[in-house]
Amino acid sequence: MEIVVDENNLKAAGAQPLEDGRCGLRINEWEIESRKRSILNSSSLLEWEQKLGTSHMPEMIFGNSSLILKHLSTGTVIHFNAFDALSGWKKEALPPVEVPAAAKWKFRSKPFQQVILDYDYTFTTPYCGSGTIETHPEQPEIGGVPKETDSLHWEDCKEEIDLVALTVKEPILFYDEVILYEDELADNGVSLLTVKVRVMPSCWFLLLRFWLRVDGVLMRLRDTRIHCVFRDNESPIILRETCWREGSFDALSSKGYPSDAASYNDPSIVGQRLPVVMRKTQKLVLPGHP
Repeated sequence: MEIVVDENNLKAAGAQPLEDGRCGLRINEWEIESRKRSILNSSSLLEWEQKLGTSHMPEMIFGNSSLILKHLSTGTVIHFNAFDALSGWKKEALPPVEVPAAAKWKFRSKPFQQVILDYDYTFTTPYCGSGTIETHPEQPEIGGVPKETDSLHWEDCKEEIDLVALTVKEPILFYDEVILYEDELADNGVSLLTVKVRVMPSCWFLLLRFWLRVDGVLMRLRDTRIHCVFRDNESPIILRETCWREGSFDALSSKGYPSDAASYNDPSIVGQRLPVVMRKTQKLVLPGHP
């Protein structure tokens, strides 16, 4: 999705692009920046394996890529990165999804190697973002990610993100998509974690999406949407909605849907067919703003 930003719209909204070649902007006390880097090299990958305590990693990890949203007056930082997401995968440790016997050979790295999938090779993660409060914003970042000083406080709530309001036509001041990690499951499907953000004059909205398709077996969609509404002279309203969906190919086929994997390339369409297994909405309590 290519977005051409009109400089007049930026000025009208009181937004300024970030300096020093950084990708993002400042608007209504928020600094929003996306960083897209290459995949981890072998030495960094080894370091990650040691830290995470595993030798199993996705094929492509964009370990230095991230999305960072910083509320300058409170030091609140919401950020998204691959390491924290994989830490969540390791901690959740779901049982491995069964692969059809005819497809197991694809997971071999050597001929005649015995395939033992005794871990969650789908890299499914419960990750819904990272959060910090910088009590000393002048301190330098470490590895491109803000130094943690305290965790954010999210409270369960009954409010919901107004998705209808998001369809109101507003100029898009900034848009980007960052891939955090990806694996093709040995040509047996797809495992993909991405985060997209768009900024308008009245708000910002992001979607963190984990999308899994194990061909002929299972599909899983874990979405986290965060919506921040700007308010003049008041604290912004920030809601986070987490929705997990999951279903088997057999279950979808029994309802009359196609059973071939090629029919399930678009997670947005697939999500309408998968049953919800978990949904919750939370509100962020900013420091000094109960």
